[in-house]
Order: sequence, then structure tokens, then C-alpha cells
Amino acid sequence: MDESDRRIVILGKTLVGKSSVAKTIFGEEVFKTNSSANSGTSKCQAVTRSINGRSITLIDTPGFFDTETSEEELKPEIIRCITECAPGPNAFLIVFKVEKFTKHEEAVIKKISQYFSEEIFKYATVLFTHGDQLDERQTVEEYFQQNNQLASDLLKKCGGRCHVIDNKYWKNNQQDEYRSNQFQVKELLKTIDKMVEANKGSCYTNELLQAVEKEIRFESICTVL
Repeated sequence: MDESDRRIVILGKTLVGKSSVAKTIFGEEVFKTNSSANSGTSKCQAVTRSINGRSITLIDTPGFFDTETSEEELKPEIIRCITECAPGPNAFLIVFKVEKFTKHEEAVIKKISQYFSEEIFKYATVLFTHGDQLDERQTVEEYFQQNNQLASDLLKKCGGRCHVIDNKYWKNNQQDEYRSNQFQVKELLKTIDKMVEANKGSCYTNELLQAVEKEIRFESICTVL
């Protein structure tokens, strides 16, 4: 596998625009979503595309606190995302809307820690959607600083890595380069590259994911035999 290939898992609560993030990065609709107004992705989905000659795999996951998915269904489905990008993801995108952090956002961060352990934040970048909600000339970093302590703590955990896109209004090149999805996607991929380099090229893993890998290998051997 090429060292420049990237396997990126998208995490977030329902209806923050996770599937639209993939559309913005790839420039096309790639993930199917439920027609229900109260629900988004219900199953893990993985799509690979080439960006500037590099293979990028995005893995969309069911939203935390999805009204149509129980906790018993959610956890194994989110963990299954790892099987879609063995030997493991290089990066996680934790997606939020540009809006006030509340107990819901706090609960999402806690769930991510429970499912993947604190180790995940070494591999994570925070990505905001609905960038049009930023004040004029305000950056996402400034937004973080002006938000509550929870947002600042998350940013610290993620090594200061954060970006912002707007799936609706920033499609075309803007006079303000910052408010351009094209610019933000380039910067996001640069950030992920630097993070992978800092992690010495390793992918995220823990005991649970190692067990998943063993199961995959076992199934592969059974298939061959």
C-alpha cells in the first residue's frame, strides 16, 4: 500500500453533515443517506477516490444519538468501520456544526472516548460544517477560543488540528480564500499528512481493533482453504 494513501473515518452526531463532508472532499455525491428527516447514515460505508494521484478512502459511520439506531446496534456498526480500512485508519474526522457546544456535543466526545479510547485523539482532526455561521472574517480557531471550555479542551486533545467547510455556500472559489471549500480541503489533507508523519506513519489501533484484524485474517484463511 502506498504510504501516501489515506484511510479516514468520519465521526459525529446525526445530521451534522458527515455524508456531505465526503461530497465536499471528493466533489461528488458518494454516500447514500436515509430519507428520514431525523436520521442520516445507518450503516458504515466506505468509498475510495483518487485526489491528485493519491488514494483517499473515506469511511462514513452512523451518527451518535441517531433516533433510529439503538446503542446495541450503533457500537458494533461504528467499530465495523475499522474492518473497512484494515489495517486501520490513518485519521479520524470528528465533525461538528459551527454552533454553541452543548451537552450533546460533550456526550459525543465521551462516546468517542468510550468506543475508541483517548488514544484516538492523536489521530483526530476536528472539522466544522456550516462555515457560513462564522462571523465575517472569523476563523474557526477564533471561534473555538470564543466558545466554551469543552471546545477548547477538545482542540487541545487533537493537537490544535481543526478546519471548517461549508457544504452549501463555499462551493465556488471565493474572494476570501479562507471561505473556499477547495482551499479548506487542501489544508485539511495537509494537516492529516503532518499528523500521520508525527505518528510515524502508524494507523490507529487498540486491543479491540487488533481482535477485529485477527478475525479478518481468520476469515480470509477460511476462505482460501
